[in-house]
Amino acid sequence: MCRLAAYLGGAETTLSSLVLEPEHSLLVQSYAPREMMSGVVNADGFGVGWYAPWSGEEPAVYRSGTPLWADRSFAGMAGKIRSSVVFAAVRSATPGLPAEESGVPPFASGRFTFMHNGAIEGFRHGPMRTLRDSLGDESYAGLLGVTDSETVFAVALDRLGEGAGLGEALEETVRRVSKACADLGRRATLNLALTDGRGMAFVRHATEGPGNSLYLLEDGDRYPGGVIVASERLDGDAGWREVPDRHMLTVDGEHGAAMRPLS
Repeated sequence: MCRLAAYLGGAETTLSSLVLEPEHSLLVQSYAPREMMSGVVNADGFGVGWYAPWSGEEPAVYRSGTPLWADRSFAGMAGKIRSSVVFAAVRSATPGLPAEESGVPPFASGRFTFMHNGAIEGFRHGPMRTLRDSLGDESYAGLLGVTDSETVFAVALDRLGEGAGLGEALEETVRRVSKACADLGRRATLNLALTDGRGMAFVRHATEGPGNSLYLLEDGDRYPGGVIVASERLDGDAGWREVPDRHMLTVDGEHGAAMRPLS
């Protein structure tokens, strides 16, 4: 499992304001998470993706296979980098999958950035082949590692390449992955996050039982005018709301956040 956090706002915020500074930041969640469904710590790497419009539409991504608390270089630069769209995650590797940098979220391709909090049961013994065999040539060629998360992103990239919007791509990805897992009798937890640097989309879903936790904060005290989505509440702000299970959440700068049940 992983813990994730994302920010979209009219004003830029520093990477440290999302990852390091809150009382229950991703740094704290790397060693003391409160709502993990499996695992104890998130020590198998971390990553941050952010957008700098002056340099083009593709994101900058910093990923490391070391625990967040051990990376002094990131701590030194995080307060000096600002962006209006930030994706960040700490990783607890799915059992049976390698703990290496290729499996650390967020994943990026072109202008898109993606995160997955969850796991596909027995991924390398059935679902991996089924899902990867279904990919288009370009998405397949972009795979670098063997994780379930990177494969799920490739499925979403196929939909995006066909012209789907962020929310549509995630919803279709959930359908395809869920069907592949159901056909093989495997459970999947699929909290998914996707951005193109302008809007964001999230899904909270599990094929069986409850999904992993997901929360939303709009116009919080620490982030005025911004929207935060996170696996766990980053602070004690009374404005945090839980995203219901099996729901889609979309965020854009013009209309704010909107939630609806998955169809």
